[in-house]
This record gives sequence, C-alpha cells and structure tokens, in this order.
Amino acid sequence: MLFVCYPRCTTCQKAQKWLDEHGAKYEYRDIKTDNPTEAELREWHRKSGLPLKRFFNTSGLQYKALDLKNRLPSMTEDEQFALLASDGMLVKRPILITEDRVVTGFREAEFAAMLEE
Repeated sequence: MLFVCYPRCTTCQKAQKWLDEHGAKYEYRDIKTDNPTEAELREWHRKSGLPLKRFFNTSGLQYKALDLKNRLPSMTEDEQFALLASDGMLVKRPILITEDRVVTGFREAEFAAMLEE
C-alpha cells in the first residue's frame, strides 16, 4: 500500500494517524518532494474510477492562482494530466493506493474498506 501525502497538511496528518492506529503497513511518499508522474497519475485515475477533477486539490493555493476552476473545463485530459504531474501541490491528497484501488482525500470508511482487501 502506498500513502501519498503532504506532511504539513492536517488532513494528511489525520489520515496517517488513522492508518497507524489501525496497524496498516504502507510506504510513505511526500507529494511535494516526490511528485507523482504523469504515468502514475493515469494509472491511479484508471484504478480509482473517479472523475479526473477529483485528483485536483481544489482548495489549494496553486489551483486558485492558476484559475483552474475556470480553465479545467476547456482543457484536454492530456493537458490536465501534464499539469497535475508538474506540481504535487495541485494534486488532491492524501492518496491511498493498493494493487486494485485508489482513493483521494481521507474518509475513514474508504480507508477501512481498503485495509480489509
């Protein structure tokens, strides 16, 4: 299991605490210093079944500075993946990745379901 997060993000801190309290074995990855590649993002998106927009950190400073709320609808999927791969701070976090599933954000029920697999 791979846990991708930003150490200063309080949601990531809560998610990591939850994983630790539930005895989860995971590899930790800092999204700011080890940004996901475009290939990884494409694979995670495919596994997640989520709309691509759910991979954007819509509350982040970069998202707002780049006016992505207005720009994303007119961007191609390739352009969106390239943009996400360019800056880890644009990517929604935390991301929990297993062999078969990917979830973005922290919801206890989703994390619990992934631990049961």
